[in-house]
Amino acid sequence: MSIPSELYPSQDDLLYEEELLRNPFSLKLWWRYLIARTESPFKKRAVIYERALKALPGSYKLWHAYLRERLELVRNLPISHAQYQTLNNTFERALVTMHKMPRIWIMYLTSLTEQKLVTRTRRTFDRALCALPVTQHERIWEPYLVFVSQRGVPIETSLRVYRRYLKYDPGHIENLIEFLLNSRLWQEAAERLAGVLNDDRFYSIKGKTKHRLWLELCDLLTQHATEISGLNVDAIIRGGIRKFTDEVGRLWTSLADYYIRRQLLEKARDIFEEGMTTVVTVRDFSVIFDAYSQFEESVLALRMETMTESEDEEEDGETENGIEDEDEEDDRLDVGKLEEKLKKFWISDYKDVNLRIARFEHLMDRRPELANSVLLRQNPHNVEQWHRRVKIFEGNPTKQILTYTEAVRTIDPMKAVGKPHTLWVAFAKLYESHKDIGNARVIFDKAVQVNYKAVDNLASVWCEWAEMELRHKNFKGALELMRRATAEPSVEVKRRVAADGNEPVQIKLHKSLRLWTFYVDLEESLGTLESTRAVYERILDLRIATPQIIINYAMLLEDNKYFEDAFKVYERGVKIFKYPHVKDIWVTYLSKFVKRYGKSKLERARELFEHAVEMAPAEVVKPLYIQYAKLEEDYGLAKRAMRVYDQGTKAVPSNEKLSMYEIYIARAAEIFGVPKTREIYEQAIVSDGLPEKDAMKMCIKYAELEKSLGEIDRARKIYVYASWLADPRSDGDFWNKWHEFEVQHGNEDTFRDMLRIKRSVSARHSQTHVMLPEYLMQKPTVDEAMDALKKAGVPEDEMAALERQLAPAAPKTTTTTTTTLDSGNRKLGFVSGGVQSSETASGIQNQEEIELPESDDDDDDDDDGKVEISQKDVPEAVFGGLVRKRDEEEEEQVKKDNENGDAGSRLGALERIKRMRQGN
Repeated sequence: MSIPSELYPSQDDLLYEEELLRNPFSLKLWWRYLIARTESPFKKRAVIYERALKALPGSYKLWHAYLRERLELVRNLPISHAQYQTLNNTFERALVTMHKMPRIWIMYLTSLTEQKLVTRTRRTFDRALCALPVTQHERIWEPYLVFVSQRGVPIETSLRVYRRYLKYDPGHIENLIEFLLNSRLWQEAAERLAGVLNDDRFYSIKGKTKHRLWLELCDLLTQHATEISGLNVDAIIRGGIRKFTDEVGRLWTSLADYYIRRQLLEKARDIFEEGMTTVVTVRDFSVIFDAYSQFEESVLALRMETMTESEDEEEDGETENGIEDEDEEDDRLDVGKLEEKLKKFWISDYKDVNLRIARFEHLMDRRPELANSVLLRQNPHNVEQWHRRVKIFEGNPTKQILTYTEAVRTIDPMKAVGKPHTLWVAFAKLYESHKDIGNARVIFDKAVQVNYKAVDNLASVWCEWAEMELRHKNFKGALELMRRATAEPSVEVKRRVAADGNEPVQIKLHKSLRLWTFYVDLEESLGTLESTRAVYERILDLRIATPQIIINYAMLLEDNKYFEDAFKVYERGVKIFKYPHVKDIWVTYLSKFVKRYGKSKLERARELFEHAVEMAPAEVVKPLYIQYAKLEEDYGLAKRAMRVYDQGTKAVPSNEKLSMYEIYIARAAEIFGVPKTREIYEQAIVSDGLPEKDAMKMCIKYAELEKSLGEIDRARKIYVYASWLADPRSDGDFWNKWHEFEVQHGNEDTFRDMLRIKRSVSARHSQTHVMLPEYLMQKPTVDEAMDALKKAGVPEDEMAALERQLAPAAPKTTTTTTTTLDSGNRKLGFVSGGVQSSETASGIQNQEEIELPESDDDDDDDDDGKVEISQKDVPEAVFGGLVRKRDEEEEEQVKKDNENGDAGSRLGALERIKRMRQGN
């Protein structure tokens, strides 16, 4: 066979060939030769590779590169191409020396997998596992499992491979289970999954929990019930029910589904019933009940379809029999026909449709009862659920009696949720409603012997028993029951109970207020006065009386004309109770005493009232003082009544002082006349406990009184006094009233005084501070300051505008310097050196008010009718620290004047500052 010329070495290859001839075993020379011929055809490179590998058969580098190029050569060729056989032969030759190289094996196995050579690939994988050490097997098993998972590989082959793999790594059993499920090998999958769940050391590499694996096993067993054998499915699922309580409903339905698939319908019903009677959550019950009802409905539908088909067959059979020949032979000995006839007999199973309908309806009717049973299994001591269970059986007295019996036996009163005595009472009323009073008494007699959690529960049972006797006209029996219930246990019984250490409620029953209240009502209705008084006295001796019982006892005595005894009861009541409980007793006692004796025992009544108001707290003393004053007005002295009102105004809390003063003033005006109220008004205004708002309202009323009496000056002074309590921003009603007053009764001077006071009060209450720039602080003139205030959003003072209208020219002073001051050059923050008036119309000093000259007739004549008005100062908040600096300078100047003997002279602020600067 001739070799193509292109495979011979070329002129360029001579250099490499000569070196290889000298050293044919040099890997570096062969590798340089291959790199130099990278662009040559593969056939020529293959010759070089073959020559190199013949010289160096153990070179991994040469074999790996050669095989990679072989793989690239067949990449785009069909698997039936002849090049694949050459590739496989090359791999086989390589493995002769490279059988310990896992990478060569993986390349070969991957190629065989792509060629779909199942048997050869399987055997090659086995050879690789045998040739490589165990530490390298993981790299072979991964493609091996991929290979056996392909379609076309026999299941048995794959299964054997997986089993072998589990011997190498048992932790990957989930892969085998998944393969078995995909291959529909349900039996082995279930066995493997059950083995996993029984292995406590198993750890899922896929992150599955035991709970999830349990559910997968249950689903597998139930969905393929007929295909899996050898496993105790019932025990497995019941074990899951005991272990996983959050999926109980689903597991019960799975177990029932298992029996349904195996055609064991009655067993499935038993499972459903058992599940509904054992689950403890409503959610699980709903799951089981829905599955159960759906099962019954589907079975019923199937039976109805079967019955319809059988009826059609019978009709067809009758039609055929009708046309048969009468001479046909007798078929009674034909076993097949006999069996067909027996199947059509009326007792046959497929005709039990009515039974199944009744069973389905019974199931739906039992739902409320079954749901209630679930709730009672959650907490058998839930009283409300037992009541609901009894209501479910309404109309069935036998079931109700059985339910009550079970309830009172099951419930522990110490653990009960609710009131367990209501079950006993309802049980007895059930017998009463059916006219069985004897059994009702037996139930009550057992009920009063139960050790309840609270004494009130036992007392309720006794009261219900007595009420039942009253409903049936057994009055003596009811009284006898109350005497039994309220009887105090003997000393021996108490000693025995104390020795046991567990004191039942029956020992404390004789102190039950509810029981005694019912008993005393019975005695009042059915007994005598003596017996009723004995019961009341017994209540007082036991110290369980309430204020209402005291009042009821006293009223009982009053109705029977025992007035002094009734008052003694009141006296005992006020000694027993404290405020606020004794309030009703005092009010009733005092009203009854005054109504009874009136003027005859006035001193005793006064002592009672004094004691009552002395014991009462300030919050509740007002009605007592009013009642006390009413007593003095009706039966005593008016002066004492006024004294009582005066004491009341001091004793009541601040929020009630105004109303108390109003009552005081109204009564004083009615008894002594309006002038008498002046001193009360003055007392109220100067009272420390009266809030400012209420004092202001009192001032307004006082001023209205003086105005009605024609005392205008007194009314004005009251307004002036009250002005320091009223904020112009919030108390506009006061200033409106004063404004109306001045409009009606004042003049220009009084109106101006009102506005000045209003502005001073507003400045005192104001909390607004205007921050001015630094250059305004350095040049504090009036015009500049006013402009700055306007820009800052401060509204111009209305009083300042009024004064500018009244005084267009600058004022002249008579007691200070005659220098005329221009308003544009006047210093800020200082009043004019005119008349220094330090008192307002009410005599109250105010350092911030605007000084007005005092006008008299002589000054008006001397000044030819000219009115002097002082200049208005800018609010101190505008200048911040300048005002404090000014005040400090003024105080220093006053000290110097006092030292120089000039304290008597009254100079203006500007003149004093000039002198101070000259002195510096």
